[in-house]
Amino acid sequence: MAKIGLFYGTQTGNTQTIAEQIQKEFGGDSIVELYDISGASTEDFESYSLLIIGCPTWNVGELQADWDGFYDELDAINFSGKKVAYFGAGDQVGYADNFQDAMGILEEKILELGGETVGYWSTEGYDFSESKAVRDGKFVGLAIDEDNQSDLTDGRVKAWVAQLKKEFGI
Repeated sequence: MAKIGLFYGTQTGNTQTIAEQIQKEFGGDSIVELYDISGASTEDFESYSLLIIGCPTWNVGELQADWDGFYDELDAINFSGKKVAYFGAGDQVGYADNFQDAMGILEEKILELGGETVGYWSTEGYDFSESKAVRDGKFVGLAIDEDNQSDLTDGRVKAWVAQLKKEFGI
């Protein structure tokens, strides 16, 4: 069984593509198993002590539809003892006032449920006004902007996965 469970929601396909990049960078499906949250159950989370959560910010600072539908089910998951990393897709130009909010909304909830956040990411190189995903001057996870900085995605994914390998201890 894979060591890491990666749960993502996608509206346009960008978040799924990023999830697949992360999986590949870790070394494939023997290390990271992908779950589209639209078909996942709470039991799917139980097998993993290492989790990656991916969610784009949709509309004006909202969760992607499938994560929005799953949000209340998170209460049934015991996140104690689990290390949880986050990544999000967002548009820092068109939505500068709520860039990556969905990532912050999920991190806050899972933190309250006992999950340990890992994979903090610098806000340097981004241009936005506000974000629910910023804690102590850093993003709670990897912030991807395919709309305005797609040329930086590969490098960001590679650097973040290298960081996570250390933080996950693998």
